[in-house]
Amino acid sequence: MYLDAEKKKEIFGNYSYGKSNKDTGSPESQIALFSYRISHLTEHLKKNHKDFGTKKALTKLVGKRRSLLSYLKKNDIERYRAIIKALNLRK
Repeated sequence: MYLDAEKKKEIFGNYSYGKSNKDTGSPESQIALFSYRISHLTEHLKKNHKDFGTKKALTKLVGKRRSLLSYLKKNDIERYRAIIKALNLRK
């Protein structure tokens, strides 16, 4: 599987988007995890453009990430700007 426990530890630990590397529930860490999954699914769909189940999963993930980003933007604009800059989501 592309996302095992070791990869999650790397995502949460190396970048430390949350308060600590064990803080997996913070919006920043969830956004980072969703971004990794979105990029993986996007690469998969470039090769398999008829995989409609993956398209649906990708659409749901983008929606979840978007709602978390809007939550962060509404509650703490500085954290929102930091995660946007760290993940290069906006231009």
